[in-house]
Amino acid sequence: MSNVYIEKAEEAVLHTYNRYPVVFDHGEGVRLYDVDGKEYLDFGAGIAVQSLGYNNKAYTRALKDQIDKLTHISNLYYSVPMMEAAEKVVKASGMSKVFFTNSGTEAIEGALKAAKKYAYERDGKADHEIIAMNHSFHGRSLGALSVTGNEHYQIPFRPLLPGIRFADYNALDSVKAQITDKTCAIILETVQGEGGIYPATEAFLKGVKALCEEHDLLLILDEIQCGMGRTGYMFAWQEYGVMPDIMTCAKAIGCGVPVGAFVLGEKAAEGSLKPGDHGTTYGGNPFVCAAVSKVFDLYEEEHILENVRTVGAYLTEKLDALVKKYDFLKERRGKGMIQGLEVDGRPVGEIVVRALENGLIVMTAGGNVLRFVPPLVITKEDVDLMVERLIKSF
Repeated sequence: MSNVYIEKAEEAVLHTYNRYPVVFDHGEGVRLYDVDGKEYLDFGAGIAVQSLGYNNKAYTRALKDQIDKLTHISNLYYSVPMMEAAEKVVKASGMSKVFFTNSGTEAIEGALKAAKKYAYERDGKADHEIIAMNHSFHGRSLGALSVTGNEHYQIPFRPLLPGIRFADYNALDSVKAQITDKTCAIILETVQGEGGIYPATEAFLKGVKALCEEHDLLLILDEIQCGMGRTGYMFAWQEYGVMPDIMTCAKAIGCGVPVGAFVLGEKAAEGSLKPGDHGTTYGGNPFVCAAVSKVFDLYEEEHILENVRTVGAYLTEKLDALVKKYDFLKERRGKGMIQGLEVDGRPVGEIVVRALENGLIVMTAGGNVLRFVPPLVITKEDVDLMVERLIKSF
């Protein structure tokens, strides 16, 4: 049955993804099932999206209830779900204002515009520069691509945004060297995801924040993949005590519906975007905001952060044991439930394919890293089963 669906999809869908030959039908908890009934233990969570797992009854009920009421009205009007979702984002982050988008890349676009507008309001000039990190990933749209530190993604689409300078992640002197009198912002992932699962060091993140304060620059932290509880804190920067001026969110903020956000601190909120500067037709509509609002409720009710800290520590322990056992595993990196195993001397893609055959979903990152970003509701028993199936895939 899978082959029939795959053939139909290939006839009609633009081939921009090399998809694995699996057609998923439904999910339950931390497991997915394909159209042929095979079960898979999911340690990918739809690329760090499905933090609550699949078919969470309270979540789906909230969406069904909202569908019966209202799905879209445009941003010319207010809605109760938008107000409730915004209130919860602001409370959880301790920041000032939020703008809801449809995706992570759109959240990056809004953050870049806010940074440029802040600098324009400050000095009346429109030729400002932004410092981004090598090996970063911020999205596929032209603005987000401009600050993505990977030439492979960029080359066919140049020229991109001018005035983007790249520094090395976790190398403060490299960042210092890129600052000019035109710099308006520094953007980085609190934990680099696609680049290979590299957490920022505390010294680096605090050093970048100090540079921003010294030069009146805005610090933009991309928490699209590493935020929403994945490190054991609602937002990864909270562990470091380094609040950004702008934060981008998406993926798990809606746990499956297309929604993202950029969140501004008081300085950025008061000194950047004004009415008419930015907009979106679908962004923040009642349907997606009902999802966002319920996600924050369920994180609290189901003690998600506590589970990440407990089971994340167990996952870390088990992955470290694999590194000690297998010579081709060079290193474990990550925090909580965003983890990576660097593979040396054999194709990481082959392991991913074998894992899929063995009923385990894992992904790659950075070309040679096995990436583990499971639903945040996994148990220690799920970790044990994952290790068993992964070893079989080795």
